[in-house]
Amino acid sequence: MRSAPAGERGEARGALLGAERALRRVLADERGTVTAEFAIVLPAILVVLGLTIGGILIAAHRITLVSLAGQVSRLEARGDGDRAAAVLAEWGSRIEVSRSRAGGLHCVTLRSRPGGGLLAGIGVESLSCAAISGEGSVE
Repeated sequence: MRSAPAGERGEARGALLGAERALRRVLADERGTVTAEFAIVLPAILVVLGLTIGGILIAAHRITLVSLAGQVSRLEARGDGDRAAAVLAEWGSRIEVSRSRAGGLHCVTLRSRPGGGLLAGIGVESLSCAAISGEGSVE
């Protein structure tokens, strides 16, 4: 068997070294990794942001319902049903109202859904009781 002349061997070795350098450059290129990381992290950030905003909306709705239930129960307990109905009418038909009496207390329970979309599946409820005027008062 004949061996290649020394010049050809050097050229072949140089071509292999050049190909190896080019392969290392391609493997060391990190331009696409930032895009891949962004594509993975962005949905996770959006989910966390959506859950945070949804939680804030539910908490704000709950605070509003607690305040409204207290106001309506006090108005109805002192016999001002017309003003209580007007206050509830401002909120429209989004709120379910139930009333009960326990001894000298008039209790109002309000139920509502805080919003549309996924939040519509979550119900918020508030109960407030107020002493009925003229009943059980100490003289």
